[in-house]
Amino acid sequence: MLPEDCVSTILSLTSPEDAFRSSLVSSTFRSAIDSDIVWGKFLPPDWPEIVSSSVTPLKFSSKKQLFQCLCDPVLIEGGNKVSFKKILVLLFVCFCWKNLHPVEQ
Repeated sequence: MLPEDCVSTILSLTSPEDAFRSSLVSSTFRSAIDSDIVWGKFLPPDWPEIVSSSVTPLKFSSKKQLFQCLCDPVLIEGGNKVSFKKILVLLFVCFCWKNLHPVEQ
């Protein structure tokens, strides 16, 4: 079996949906899916700006939790800073997330 950090790197090259499906393979994959390496790749590149511009403070302790926060509507000060393309991409990724984890909070 590959080391967990290698598995995390591999999963970061997939989609959130594929990463979650892979977590069913083994305990190593389940552990790797919680890695910031994985979720850092799924976040938009300007996520620090989005977090700092959020009207309501976002509470998260990992990039996975941040991803979950961004799957819900986030009111951004000066809302025109978020591009339409980014919104569409986030909506698609969030749709996948919510369909895979409808009750996870």
